[in-house]
Amino acid sequence: MQRLSTARLGELLAGDLRAFGGPSTIEPLAGRIRAEQVSIVLRNTSLGMVANILNAATFVMAVWGSPDQTKAILWASVIIVAAGFVGLRARSSFLSVKPRSVSRRTTQNLVRNAFLFGTWWGALPVLFFGGATSAAQVVITCLSAGMIAGGAASFYTIPIAAIAYTLPIFIGSAVAIGWVEDAVNLPVAILIVSYAITLFRAVLAHASEFTQRFILQAESENAIRRDVLTSLPNRFSFNERLENALVDAKQFDQHFALLLFDLSNFDEVNDHFGRAIADAALVEVAARLRKSTRESDGIARLEGGEFAIIAARDIRPDQIRSLAKQIIDAMRAPFLIEGREIYCRPSLGIALAPTDGLDANQLLRCVDTALHRAKTLGAGSIQFFSPGDDEAAARRHALERDLASALVNDQLSLAFQPFLDLASDRIRGFEALLRWQHPTFGAIPPSEFITIAEETGLIHSIGHWVVKTACLAAARWPRDLRVSVNLSVVQLKDKALLDGIEVALAEAGLEPRRLEVEITETVLISNFEETISLLQSLISLSVTVALDDFGTGYSSLTYLRKLPLSRLKIDRSFVQDMLTDADCAAIVRSLIDLAHELRIEVTAEGVETPQQLDYLRRVRCDEAQGYLIGKPVRIGDIPGSLKSGASLT
Repeated sequence: MQRLSTARLGELLAGDLRAFGGPSTIEPLAGRIRAEQVSIVLRNTSLGMVANILNAATFVMAVWGSPDQTKAILWASVIIVAAGFVGLRARSSFLSVKPRSVSRRTTQNLVRNAFLFGTWWGALPVLFFGGATSAAQVVITCLSAGMIAGGAASFYTIPIAAIAYTLPIFIGSAVAIGWVEDAVNLPVAILIVSYAITLFRAVLAHASEFTQRFILQAESENAIRRDVLTSLPNRFSFNERLENALVDAKQFDQHFALLLFDLSNFDEVNDHFGRAIADAALVEVAARLRKSTRESDGIARLEGGEFAIIAARDIRPDQIRSLAKQIIDAMRAPFLIEGREIYCRPSLGIALAPTDGLDANQLLRCVDTALHRAKTLGAGSIQFFSPGDDEAAARRHALERDLASALVNDQLSLAFQPFLDLASDRIRGFEALLRWQHPTFGAIPPSEFITIAEETGLIHSIGHWVVKTACLAAARWPRDLRVSVNLSVVQLKDKALLDGIEVALAEAGLEPRRLEVEITETVLISNFEETISLLQSLISLSVTVALDDFGTGYSSLTYLRKLPLSRLKIDRSFVQDMLTDADCAAIVRSLIDLAHELRIEVTAEGVETPQQLDYLRRVRCDEAQGYLIGKPVRIGDIPGSLKSGASLT
């Protein structure tokens, strides 16, 4: 009980208004309110201290030449020196940067100083009123009343400080009046009490209104800084916290870690299951993030499935890696939402301040680069930024910049790799493969620039060019040859894709049956229903559809049953090992038999040896593709390829 009473007293002295029926606040909001209260007091303090000095000097002049002159000078000297010192400090504090939060002790010290000043002014009537002349008594009364009013006005945001200042003056005045035997004492006493009650009610009303207004403002600001869906701080709030952390790092040499966490398959979840389930998944992700991080870590949702964490405590690399692993592990279990199991593929990048930078933009570039490397390595990866990443980031930035003009500058081209019909040993067609010859970096692998094209949205214009160029090339070939082009997951989301393919066929004068589009299982997983609809539209045009890299996904059999496929391509990983691995051989045979049962033709990828080709013939594979059949060649070299490779018997 005693400890509880002490705590309540400390809260009261720190400006808490609950004791007076005012609104309650909790940290850290209370700290922000105290900062505003103290700032207002400091703004008024300098003028208040000038008033103290002038009033003290006025009192000395009023009793000059009286027996109390020396005692009055001593009393006034204390006020003048203290007021001068406090006034200068208050001015210096007010001119400095206002802190976002103020501790309870700071407010308690302010209340203590107010009490000391009030006590000294309260001693004035006690020491001098009884022996003063009538004129001096009037001056003392006016000064006391003025200091009471001025003190109440100066401390109106902190009622306990106003009480600490004015109460000793009231008591001193009451004692002095009580000592003087005069009939006027009773009405004066009543006047003093009324004056005190009126002032206190006014101060309390102002303080309560001020606090309530600040709380409403803080709630409004909090709403602006809060992500509506997850209730986590948003990007605006994150930017503020990052800037504050960088200021502390510069001024006080404080280190911190910035972690960028991303769900690489969030768009797929959104497309496949719908916005409602994707949003519910994000809420669960936020809840797991709260549980797997520390109370001191600042979490924020930036956008989509991307979250940021600012860790300012225990930031040794091993500790931060441990924290990052906790976060990744927390996301491994499926999210059960509306009876569905949703799996997330998280990746996490880390940058350290000041090691990796003391500028917000630089630090964000570093952590984004680390996250990109983590996503490249696969789901569940954790990567710290390293100086070598700068070169990779610079290269990627240059490729992003230059890819936009690569088409205009004729840097993009198509190479064509043939398909061999195993029954007739004749070339049945070619797969169009995109190539980029960069003027500075040379040949850029498709695995590098296709990802950039997808992320920047350039894949749509590039993809349209690929289809158009491939159709124009095939229109010059014999009519029994087809051309195959690859479509990415981003292209299939484009509503204008189907129209673009129709226009390309019409402009080239190519029969639709001679165009084949290749898709991968990744494309299907991301948006199955819409993909089926698009593929059925292509089939209605007589365009054929092939499923690439077949066998590497986990739901291929479902696709074979539901999709309008004309062909599937067995992944090269099975073809390369089928002669040395009995399991791979069994898989190849089974896939070919299953496809034939479903009236789907089969192309084997990655054929590099005659032995592999012989085995594929024995198991009745329809087509083969690989370096043994022919490497990718440019358009101008295709007639020669057709002539020399038309038959391999």
